[in-house]
Amino acid sequence: MHWYVIHTKPRQEQRALLNLTRQGYECYLPTLATERLRQKAVKLVEEPLFARYLFTRLDTSLAGKSWAPIRSTSGVCRLVTFGNQPAKVDADLIEILRSSHSSANQEPARLFHEGDRVRIKDGPFAGLQAIYQMSDGESRAMVLIEILSKSSRLSISPASLGKVD
Repeated sequence: MHWYVIHTKPRQEQRALLNLTRQGYECYLPTLATERLRQKAVKLVEEPLFARYLFTRLDTSLAGKSWAPIRSTSGVCRLVTFGNQPAKVDADLIEILRSSHSSANQEPARLFHEGDRVRIKDGPFAGLQAIYQMSDGESRAMVLIEILSKSSRLSISPASLGKVD
């Protein structure tokens, strides 16, 4: 049995994974914990490591499960191929992905990091640039702004901040 790559429809990796597993296929979708702004609050979400792709383990022998239902599964776009040959993935790579994902000390990707330049989007300080310092509880962030040639700390909602390129 070998691992193969499935190309999914946009933002439907979870749907494809669920429907393929229900049909009896062994699948793997590597994810990454990330902070995102949702409804004006910072939320921790699991996002696919490879957008629009997941892996499935298939038996290529005649006794193996048919590949035909994969194409018509809800959320699936197609099985990735090179010419007429399905794209194989080394089993060692899948094991590395699984072991790195299961490590308990995995830190989520943060929305802002200490020292990032940010712009305040709304409120009385809208348009000012600041330096992100730290998260101040669940729904606030601490930033440094410069007013009258003096640095001042300001506690503000993360939804009011945007990264400066």
